[in-house]
Amino acid sequence: MKHHLLPVSPKTIHWGYFSKVVTPALTLRSGDRATIETLTHHANDDYERMIKDDPGAESVFKWTREHKAVARRGAGPTEGPFIRGSGEGIGVHLLTGPVAIEGAEPGDVLEVRILDIKPRPSQCGCHAGKCFGSNAAANWGFHYHDLIEEPKPREVITIFELDTSGEPFAKAVYNYVWTPQTDPDGIVHPTIDYPGVPVDHTTIKKRENILPNVKVPARLHFGTMGLAPSEADYVSSIPPSYTGGNIDDWRIGKGARMYYPVAVPGAYFSVGDPHAAQGDSELGGTAIETSLTGDFEFILHKKNDLGGTPLEGLTHPLLETEQAWSVYGFTYPNYLAELGTNAQTEIANHSSLDRAMRDAFRKLRRFLMTVHHLSEDEAISLLSVGADFGVTQVVDANWGVHGTIRKNVFRCD
Repeated sequence: MKHHLLPVSPKTIHWGYFSKVVTPALTLRSGDRATIETLTHHANDDYERMIKDDPGAESVFKWTREHKAVARRGAGPTEGPFIRGSGEGIGVHLLTGPVAIEGAEPGDVLEVRILDIKPRPSQCGCHAGKCFGSNAAANWGFHYHDLIEEPKPREVITIFELDTSGEPFAKAVYNYVWTPQTDPDGIVHPTIDYPGVPVDHTTIKKRENILPNVKVPARLHFGTMGLAPSEADYVSSIPPSYTGGNIDDWRIGKGARMYYPVAVPGAYFSVGDPHAAQGDSELGGTAIETSLTGDFEFILHKKNDLGGTPLEGLTHPLLETEQAWSVYGFTYPNYLAELGTNAQTEIANHSSLDRAMRDAFRKLRRFLMTVHHLSEDEAISLLSVGADFGVTQVVDANWGVHGTIRKNVFRCD
């Protein structure tokens, strides 16, 4: 077993997409471990607290009229003319990787164990050593067209500080209403419509003393983690799908094991969208978006060895914790294959919790019948009395429902 380090830099991250054609940032073998740094794509909401004097973060976010460190920010084109910027339209998350797994082939399953997660502290002056994150109540949020106070509509950024001195929690520092921001290329962004736009704090009005008596328990996790799909060379990081991606489940944290079906040779694992805390649904559009470093272990399960195991026939992401198994249902289980040529933009027109619930039910039923050898009638009875279904997220176009079965229901005295 080898232990690798994958720091953030313009050469080790890709912004807004999963890809089977990007040169791997790291190649390892089954059983190897890696410490992987990740950055939040919302760090420029407060440059001083989350980027300044941090060499890794500064190298990725560097953007002047003369030089843009990461030109492609999305699964779209890199040749203009652009309205918002290169790669515009689909994909926003900063992802570290890809990590290639030696010997991984389509039909295999990659197990990713999250051994530990640590916040990335600020390195700027009086904030040094403290950890910060941003929550954006944004235009893609479930709430956006259902506001009751003026001005309507509006997008609001809330900056949180993460306290890790004991049981970790997050506390709000201030918030502000998004105002039109002009990026270094001279493009005006009236809304949060392009990742990594620097916010000029002379153009916003900070509101302090907000959420004064609230401490949000921290749930450090990675909102976006998974493998490269086979259907396209560049796939938006926003909608989750059969190889994982932007699942946005706070349970994918320390101690979790995620299983992903391998779709391309090498698997091409990427991770990002780090979160300090999030509730089920991620209703406003984001979690507390922060920067985290994770310790991971990678185990490759070959397709010929899957029979008779919980991974037999697995065609979708699967979560295992000490207490439970969870499956993830989506509006479309594989929207890339089901919606055709324009799938990456078309999926936003089909968001449905009904369909996601149906998919989660079918996946958990299959799990119970295949892994625990229940009849369909037994599985349905257990699903009704012993399984928990919840709304994972309603903000990622391909909406999600998780179905969870606790392991202790199978223990008999």
